[in-house]
Amino acid sequence: DAIAVLRQLLDLLGGRKVKCTFYVIGRNVETYPEIARRIVSEGHEIANHTWSHPALTSIGAGRLNQEIEKTSASIQRVTGRRPTNMRPPYGAINDRVRQAIFRDHGLDVIMWSCDPLDWKRPGAEVGRQRLVNGATPGGILLAHDIHPGTIEAVPGAIRDLKAKGYGFATVSQLLALQENPSRPSQVAPVAQEEATAVR
Repeated sequence: DAIAVLRQLLDLLGGRKVKCTFYVIGRNVETYPEIARRIVSEGHEIANHTWSHPALTSIGAGRLNQEIEKTSASIQRVTGRRPTNMRPPYGAINDRVRQAIFRDHGLDVIMWSCDPLDWKRPGAEVGRQRLVNGATPGGILLAHDIHPGTIEAVPGAIRDLKAKGYGFATVSQLLALQENPSRPSQVAPVAQEEATAVR
């Protein structure tokens, strides 16, 4: 069950004091509001991943607007937080979509620097290796919280990344570090070199 897997991930992250950004699908926020509230209450960032996970480059302006706004409104209603960034499903983005998202919704479009292809279910050990080997200072690691193998990879990946000197931050904390490098007081102390973004 995907929700049991997600609860397990939140337990793992909490035990290791690691904060992530969760890109959530709006209809799931409506179905599982307690999970959305837990994400926020435990210090993670919650962000927009559309209402129903369409490829945004293949839909018109009206549906695009609905997919983004309905999700942001749901997140705000359930958690009290308005998202500040979003991730396009499948990474499908073009200038039209990016400009509309920023202009009409004020959201930054966030991609990733490391994709372990965990949706292909390569197994926990391969997933761990890909996350660790793909990490770079200021990078964003993509992972899907619905696959048990990904969750199994998380403890080892965190251990190995910490051993390499990486820290963890939400995407917004990472952006704040890059935009205001001389103003670290604007960022929570956990923000260091590496953001882990979980979709």
